[in-house]
Amino acid sequence: MAESRRARLYEELSMESRRYLAAYVLFNQALADHLGLHPTDVQCLSLLTARPGPLTVRQIADMTGLTTGSATRLVDRLERDGYVVRTPDRQDRRRVLVAPVAERVARVTAVWDDLGRSWQALLDGHTEDELEVITRHMRQAHDLSHTQMRHLRSKPKPD
Repeated sequence: MAESRRARLYEELSMESRRYLAAYVLFNQALADHLGLHPTDVQCLSLLTARPGPLTVRQIADMTGLTTGSATRLVDRLERDGYVVRTPDRQDRRRVLVAPVAERVARVTAVWDDLGRSWQALLDGHTEDELEVITRHMRQAHDLSHTQMRHLRSKPKPD
């Protein structure tokens, strides 16, 4: 009995995960369209503002899974639109550091804050113990996703 319930729960979780991930990708596209940005640029801004200090283009490439050439073009777009600045690295003059521009990123933050009230209401329906489980799951899913991305990138593409 317990096995069949667990199997049903795995199946339901698998379907809901697929629906959630697709909805998030489509949401990210809608957010990017609303801001006049590329979806990858929105995610890069999110990652840049979640880390302390500026990053090199190489670090951005590693963080996003882009090639350094693609990451350079991404930074070019963000710099052109005023979301980031490039500054020389004081410790290594050959390197350039990329940092978000707080005043411009505030434009994105304002949209997130507006949308965040609905997410907060959704989370308010959970107990603190449930929030801990959700947070732990998200952390583990993040780590597993990065492991899976490295695995996929190390394999030849299928025919």
